[in-house]
Amino acid sequence: MSNNKVNFFATCMGASALQDSVISSIKLLRHFDVDIIFKKKQTCCGQPAFNSGYFKDAKEIALYNISLFADNDYKIIVPAGSCSGMMAHEYKELFKDDSEDTRRLIDNFASRVMDESEYLTDVLNVDLEDKGHHVNVTFHVSCHSLRVQECIKNQKALIRKLKNVNLIDLPYEEECCGFGGTFSVKEPEISNAIVSEKIKHIKETNTNIVIAADNGCILNIKGALAKQENFDIKVMQLYDFIYKRITGEAL
Repeated sequence: MSNNKVNFFATCMGASALQDSVISSIKLLRHFDVDIIFKKKQTCCGQPAFNSGYFKDAKEIALYNISLFADNDYKIIVPAGSCSGMMAHEYKELFKDDSEDTRRLIDNFASRVMDESEYLTDVLNVDLEDKGHHVNVTFHVSCHSLRVQECIKNQKALIRKLKNVNLIDLPYEEECCGFGGTFSVKEPEISNAIVSEKIKHIKETNTNIVIAADNGCILNIKGALAKQENFDIKVMQLYDFIYKRITGEAL
């Protein structure tokens, strides 16, 4: 039995569209002897409702999540900066005008939430034995990982621990990919223009692998690349990439 035990929050997008990456995220934690509690009834973090102004619905989802994880006090590890940012920071904004008791409940829950990159670097301080051949990659900085959860340094630090991986900075890396949750649905033309600019900068790095740590960004960039018939560029989820590097699996 490990001394490290955590809850794992798969995210709704991860569970519905990027299941293999969710499994890799779990396998990566298990590789470092972390015991995982997986709540079968977990659901969305509530960010789509929050970003769309449906605050009552977002509160209901938040309170459901708090209740779901109330039977233990272990950390809640999230493999997506957008969702970890929602649960660790924006829940507090959502309930800022509620009673002191409610705010205390929210603060206690939020303090338990960590992006997986933060847990791997700040808590476990992992060493990564790179078993892959030399490869050049670039990294997409997601808006919420950068500005809400503020874990980009952790995500990049993990990539830099891989001795055979050369991380090439993406030009204008802090610019949005155009996903923005419901923004990409409500404003498809603007979203397409933004992601097209992102793809232009990815091509400027002369790499054929772009790593990202937010599910929406991954699906958005991957989908746009396919529509533009850029089949030589592969978009990989951060923890999927890392797990394959330390196990020697083909990318």
